[in-house]
Amino acid sequence: MHLPPPSPHRVEIEHQVRRAVYARLGRPLPRVAAAPNPLLVNISARHCHLTPEAVETLFGKGRTLTPMKWLYQKDQYAAAESVTLIGPRSRVISNLRILGPCRDLNQVELAFTDSIALGFDIPVRQSGNIAGTPGCMLMGPAGFLRLDQGVIRAAPHVHMHPDDAAFYKVKQGDFMKLRVGGELGMTFDRLLVRVHPDFKLEVHIDTDEGNACGLGPGVPVSLVK
Repeated sequence: MHLPPPSPHRVEIEHQVRRAVYARLGRPLPRVAAAPNPLLVNISARHCHLTPEAVETLFGKGRTLTPMKWLYQKDQYAAAESVTLIGPRSRVISNLRILGPCRDLNQVELAFTDSIALGFDIPVRQSGNIAGTPGCMLMGPAGFLRLDQGVIRAAPHVHMHPDDAAFYKVKQGDFMKLRVGGELGMTFDRLLVRVHPDFKLEVHIDTDEGNACGLGPGVPVSLVK
């Protein structure tokens, strides 16, 4: 399956239009328009990341992931393939989406309510920090894969290009605040900063956190150091 290149996201188009309007009017840019890149806050539903070897174990020799939908970050996608997660006491989650491309470790990211339903007691961790975390069983059409560790609740975090980090005066590993407006407005006090030249400015929170703050179209959001 071949996906066409991703189109610019709505927030990127709005950001460029806003800057062009202020430039045309000869007015100074407000802070939201002065930022090098627009802020996007997305809810990250439960999913998993797999190694190439794990994909072959679950889907068959020589199988690779099939891109189904581009995500906001460069070259990242939701795959057409999914697996069944088997937790403690044989409780399951069906159709757990795999995100690609493949990584060098296996990791499952769940929300708190997912962990309760499955009978897990899982820690909040930065992606990739899986030492000492619970494991699980994954089932695919071609086989089973037992993970001895790798099930986490992903810490709320923000992806940043170095230009964004310079604008907000933060660095890799710092923490920021995310302010969410609207009827259920709240502030997330420990938003982990992740910086890389390939990153676009995007906050990831999970489904529980998104529901709690009522995140949706038109809800104002901002980053605070």
